[in-house]
Amino acid sequence: MQDGAIQASELLADDRHVQPADDQAWHLLTVDDNEAVTACIRYFAHEPGVSFSDLSIAGSGVARSAEFGTRVRAAVEAELACARRRGVWYVELGGWAVCESLRCTTEPIRTLLTVYALSQLRGGAIGLSSATARHHSSSILRRIGGRALKAHGVEVPSYYDLQYACEMELLSFDSEFPNERYAGWIRDSQEVLRQVPVVLGAPANTCASDLLRLHAAVGGPSEYVIRQAELVETQR
Repeated sequence: MQDGAIQASELLADDRHVQPADDQAWHLLTVDDNEAVTACIRYFAHEPGVSFSDLSIAGSGVARSAEFGTRVRAAVEAELACARRRGVWYVELGGWAVCESLRCTTEPIRTLLTVYALSQLRGGAIGLSSATARHHSSSILRRIGGRALKAHGVEVPSYYDLQYACEMELLSFDSEFPNERYAGWIRDSQEVLRQVPVVLGAPANTCASDLLRLHAAVGGPSEYVIRQAELVETQR
């Protein structure tokens, strides 16, 4: 809200900002010593066979614009075809936010490197992000391996997004090709992910197997989730 990216009218009564993709996506969170969320990013993973019309980007202003829409669709469909050939996930990144006190630290970079780590643990991914120039978000993504989205060798240029009231870039990334200088950080992030708690927001009839399946996706030790699942079942 302070940046003007969302309005007060878009928030729920408890001040949360909820979007349709949220319930279908992973959310990577950074929390402080008091368990307060200080950074987050949404990781919306699609099966390799997903079509352009099923993606969140398909409903965006830039994808529907007369000036850039055709180029955006061609560029994304080329990357979808690549994901299908390789049998990897196609990921849309969104909801990236870092609290003001951490914006001049390494935390923004670490958040994105954790995205690479999660992608590699899950078998690989090609992804897309609508990155804002505000707070240097797009330049940070470029630094660790992001690149401009291209259609037939021509870049999709940056554009002004009316919804978020800022300059934006469509950047793609491939989990196999991060900036090599961050390879050690990504390996460290993989080790953290193998131990990190996994929280599942789900209907009341969710059983322990759902939690185990989620935790197995990041290679975590099943003992932790079994204890948590048993606790949930006991409380229920």
